[in-house]
Amino acid sequence: MNGGTMSLDGKRVIAIGGSSGIGFAVAALAQGRGAEVVIASSNAANVDAAVTRLPGSSGITVDLRDEASVSRFFDQVGAFDHLAITAGDWNNSRFAATRDLDLVAARDGMAVRFWGSLAAVKHGCRVIAPDGSITLTGGMLAHRPRKGMPFVTASGGAMEGLARGLAVDLAPVRVNAVCPGLILTEPVKKMPEEMVRGYVAGLPLPRAASPGEAAMAYVYLMLNGYVTGQTLPVDGGGLLV
Repeated sequence: MNGGTMSLDGKRVIAIGGSSGIGFAVAALAQGRGAEVVIASSNAANVDAAVTRLPGSSGITVDLRDEASVSRFFDQVGAFDHLAITAGDWNNSRFAATRDLDLVAARDGMAVRFWGSLAAVKHGCRVIAPDGSITLTGGMLAHRPRKGMPFVTASGGAMEGLARGLAVDLAPVRVNAVCPGLILTEPVKKMPEEMVRGYVAGLPLPRAASPGEAAMAYVYLMLNGYVTGQTLPVDGGGLLV
C-alpha cells in the first residue's frame, strides 16, 4: 500500500475478539474505511449479536485455546489483509500480589491472550497478503507496573515482545502492538467510579478512553505500510507520569 491512501477499500480485515469492546470498535472503524470485516470470537451468541450490530460484516466462531479450531478458522476465512487480535481472558485471578498468585490461573490467563494470539498468527500467516498486517494487544502496565499486578505487567510485556519478534520473522508482513491505557469497555464500566478515577487522576488526560479511540490505533497500523515492530500507546499520556 502506498502512503497516500487512508482507505481500506477492497481489504479483508479480521477482528479476533471483535464481538465487544475494542475489537468491535476496530471492526466498525475498519468497515467505515471500506473494509470487508470478519468478526471472530469464541462465543457464537456474541458473534451473532455483533454481526447484527454491524450490518454487512460476517462472523465466525474460533476457540483460541484449541489450535485445531484456529487452523480450521483460517481455512474457512481464506485470503485476508489485516488481522487485529484483542481477545483475552480478563479474570481477576491475574490481579494479585506475588505471594498470592494462583499459578494455575495465571498460566490459564496466558492461554488465550498469548498462546492463542500466537496460534492465530501461526495459522493466519499462511493466508495473509504479503503486504498485510497483524496487530496484537499489549497493556500500559508493561511500562508502568503497579503494586499487586506483576503477572498482568508481564503478560502485557510478552505481547509487545512477541510483536517485535514476529515483525522480523514474518516480514514483509507487518506486525505491531497497541498498548491501551484504561479503556471504557464493559468490564471497566462495571468498576466502581472512584476506582476508575483513581487510575486516571494523575494522567495528563485524566480520563479513560473510549473503545473507538483505542480502535483508531489499530486501523492506523493497518493503513501505514511503513510501520512494523512497534508498540503504539493509547494511554492519555500514561507513559509520561
